[in-house]
Amino acid sequence: MTTRRSLLASLAAFAVAAPAAAAPLSLGEISAYLNGLTAAKAGFTQIDDDGMISTGTLYLHRPGRARFEYDPPNAALVIAGGGTVAIFDAKSNTPPEQYPLARTPLKLILGRNIDLERARMVVAHRSDGTTTSVVAQDPEHPELGTIELVFTGPPVELRQWIITNADGSRTTVILGGLERTETLPAGLFSIQWAMEERGF
Repeated sequence: MTTRRSLLASLAAFAVAAPAAAAPLSLGEISAYLNGLTAAKAGFTQIDDDGMISTGTLYLHRPGRARFEYDPPNAALVIAGGGTVAIFDAKSNTPPEQYPLARTPLKLILGRNIDLERARMVVAHRSDGTTTSVVAQDPEHPELGTIELVFTGPPVELRQWIITNADGSRTTVILGGLERTETLPAGLFSIQWAMEERGF
C-alpha cells in the first residue's frame, strides 16, 4: 500500500481494558474532550489495509496540526499544517504529495470547533460496554470517507481511530496513550522545513 493511501486511510489505535458495562460516552462529552485536546504526543502502531504494520510517534497540536513520524527503517512522514497535509513517501525521491486538510478525514480530529452533535456528522455511535465508538464523516463531503474514533472513559481518552476511504480500504492506528504537553515546537508541523531537510 502506498504511503498516500496509508495516511488517508490510516489513523487508528486501540488496546485497553476498562470497567465492564460502562455507559456509552455522549457525543457532547467526546466533543468537549477533543476540543480540550491541544498539544499531545503518543506512540502509535499503524495497521494498513494489506496487513502491513508500522510504528512511530504522533504529535498533535490542535487546531490544524499533526505529525506522524515513523520509526526507522521506515522514513515516511506525514505532516498536517497550514491547512495542508503533506505525505512524504520513503520510497520516492520526489517532493511530497499535498492535499487540502479540509479534504481529508483528519479534518474531523483537527478542526477548531468539533461538534459531533452536528446534523449528519455522526453515522454510528455505539458502546461494547468497554469502549465507545463514533463513526463520523464530513456532512458536506461524505464521499471523502469516514473516521471511526474509539474512546474509553470516563475520564474520556482517545484510544484508536480507523479511517475508511471511499474505495473501502481501511487504516487503523493504535495509540500507546496520549501524553499532554503545554506546547510543541512549531517546526514539527512545518511542511517547508521538512522539505528542506529532505533536500527538496
